[in-house]
Amino acid sequence: MTDTLHRPIADPGPLGLAAFAMTTFVLSVFNSGIVDKSATAVVFGLAIFYGGLGQLIAGAFEFVRNNTFGAVAFVSYGGFWLAFWYLNTKTDLSGAGSHASAGVAVFLLAWAIFTGYMLACVIHVNWALTSVFALLFVTFLLLFISEASGSVGIGHVAGFFGLATAVAAWYTSFAGVFNTTSKKMKLPIGARP
Repeated sequence: MTDTLHRPIADPGPLGLAAFAMTTFVLSVFNSGIVDKSATAVVFGLAIFYGGLGQLIAGAFEFVRNNTFGAVAFVSYGGFWLAFWYLNTKTDLSGAGSHASAGVAVFLLAWAIFTGYMLACVIHVNWALTSVFALLFVTFLLLFISEASGSVGIGHVAGFFGLATAVAAWYTSFAGVFNTTSKKMKLPIGARP
């Protein structure tokens, strides 16, 4: 009888990174001011089904592969996207008045802190993942500053950092898929020895 629990499974990392990249890209187009924020609701479906559910699935399979970093990252950011959706569609902050922005700022600061410690953990893995987390850390920090200060300009800068984060995540995902399907050529990820 085959031991199905110890059979190798495909790397779930590229799926998690792709889900993260696409959802981040769409939201960042609005945050950057490229497209007016009035259409931001188009990201909510992605936040639930791809950024949220897709990353939760990737994270669950990272647990199976015994990859603690991947499991924590994907399950956490999947949770972020589900919380983002809930915050924007189900949470009524009208009673908070002028404190609503402070509440959202604390939410963003918490994610900046989490991303900072994940960045410290990934620095020893490869440059591709390090760039994703470094750019994401700056994005969350700028989003926090924008929300805390009410600065639309800083929010736009955060959006452009979010776009750079999405590109870095897409590249890392693409390299993961390409490097397993190509027999002759490999894309560089800057692996550490």
